[in-house]
Amino acid sequence: MTSTGSDPTARPGAGWFLAMAAVAIVAALVTLHRLDAADVCGDNEAVEGVFVQQMVEHGALLFPLLNGRDPMYKPPLFHWTATAFDRLLGIHSVTAFNLRLPSALYAVAGVALTMALALCIIGPAGAVMSGMILAGSYQYMSQGRIGRVDMTLTFFETLALFSFLWWYLPRRQLGASEQSGEQGRLYLFALALGLAVLSKGPVGTILPAASIAIFLILEGRLEAAPAMLKPGPMIVAFAVASSWYVACLCGRRYGFLNRQLGSENLGRFFGSLGAMPPWYYAMPILLNSAPLSLLVPVAVAAALRFPLPVFREGGQGVRSKVGDGRARSAIRLLAIFWVASVVFFSIAAYKRRAYLLPLWPASAVMLAWWIETLRPNPLGRLLRPAIGAICAGLIVLNFAWLPSKEIKDCGDDSFRRAATEITRVVGADEPLFVYGIEGDLAPLLFYLDRDLPPLSGKLGDAPPGYVIVPAEVWAAHQREALGLEPVLTTHSGQRTLILLRRGKVYAEGTDSTIRCTCSPSDLSDKNHLPGAINVEENPIIADSSPEGVAVIGQADNIARERIGLHFDKSGQDPVKVSRRQSIDVSSRGLGEL
Repeated sequence: MTSTGSDPTARPGAGWFLAMAAVAIVAALVTLHRLDAADVCGDNEAVEGVFVQQMVEHGALLFPLLNGRDPMYKPPLFHWTATAFDRLLGIHSVTAFNLRLPSALYAVAGVALTMALALCIIGPAGAVMSGMILAGSYQYMSQGRIGRVDMTLTFFETLALFSFLWWYLPRRQLGASEQSGEQGRLYLFALALGLAVLSKGPVGTILPAASIAIFLILEGRLEAAPAMLKPGPMIVAFAVASSWYVACLCGRRYGFLNRQLGSENLGRFFGSLGAMPPWYYAMPILLNSAPLSLLVPVAVAAALRFPLPVFREGGQGVRSKVGDGRARSAIRLLAIFWVASVVFFSIAAYKRRAYLLPLWPASAVMLAWWIETLRPNPLGRLLRPAIGAICAGLIVLNFAWLPSKEIKDCGDDSFRRAATEITRVVGADEPLFVYGIEGDLAPLLFYLDRDLPPLSGKLGDAPPGYVIVPAEVWAAHQREALGLEPVLTTHSGQRTLILLRRGKVYAEGTDSTIRCTCSPSDLSDKNHLPGAINVEENPIIADSSPEGVAVIGQADNIARERIGLHFDKSGQDPVKVSRRQSIDVSSRGLGEL
């Protein structure tokens, strides 16, 4: 292997490129190894899984809904990525593996991107070290195995910072004149900012842009701002970032905008969704990937020091190659981004450990740089092989332990088995409801792969079809639900679920097909119902058309009040309903009575 030491200007030998490729392959092995070992159990991952299902299986690429009514919590770039992979691979159904695949690939791409920047500013040895640090980071690798948007945001925030540095560093070194490839780097920077917004919202641009602004002020390089803010790249950034939001506005999908910009952004920042203390991140910063995470604040502090330390070797003052102007500027920007992100999220009321994930690529480069700066020191020369050995051990641990931990964390919370058994009983076109299940329904929705309208009020007033209830709820309400009969008992971990079916109903009238021809708005108030109304002890609201299912779902309050609309085929004369003729309609849903 040709050695280049820490000189970022020397051309690395082929051996170094092979070493970097090996690190990227190892990262891929860690993220992809038994990626679907654990079921989709967590509410947050299951929510994203349902939205991906809506896109992949039902073609709802812009405005997918959770359970037929709730808009997306995050912008759709992660979901679009998953959909694109499935289309390319010819996959037509969403599983745990292909739900998590985008995060895994973004994680591996992030490792490669991090090594590319480190190669430019601290040399090949630092590049390999930064890649090993990321592959050994528990938080980075574990989040790369979860089907959520955080790794997508991490990649594009990192790409924005790194592409800015690739544009800025040559200008700093060679002057303000336009350099070859400068426009391409600016457009890459703008595109990355726009895609970061599509990953998780405005925060994807706010933190990188604010960090760059602070950096230019501290560097005394504000004259670079006009060159960076050229119309073309800025138009690209704005167009990409706003594209989906403009589509929501044009499509009058205001619920999506309210969810995105209201509760998910302002609500989380100002505390409408909950609040944690300002010191919440102290422990995650230090311990989320120990022992590496313990060293990151030290590297950040070293990066912010000025002037850089002068090391003594052989009685003469020498400055490490990693202490030149290029490295100093790059590392300072990464340190500013690290501090700005920690301060921003500490001020925000709502906090999550995953919010720190975008700090890891920058942290890996800073830590590798710090290790290189200590090499002239006798003790520092021992640090690089020691950290390398620690990273190698952590990589092996992540490979072996992460799948087992994910299975353990899922534990008894999976609905996969229960959903499989329920699907065998309930046809795809038959109504299915849920009653009395507390908490988020997303994991159950993901494995049922269908909407599951929740019922309220009395269980006995459930409309025709099937109802899923917890065993304890059925035991408490069984006496009031005489029209429902259990057809399946299934287990979801420690929970027992009962599948109920609406029993027989009784009707007398003509031999015509009974239809309800009213719209949901007509059913909203019983005093404004059109046509003839027959109020009986146990009437039926039914429609053999697909729209009838929606009517039933929106007429629960009316059904609970025992109000039914009954018309003959012509839709003119009311049909009397009594309790004489026994007709079982539950097995045929809302079909012929």
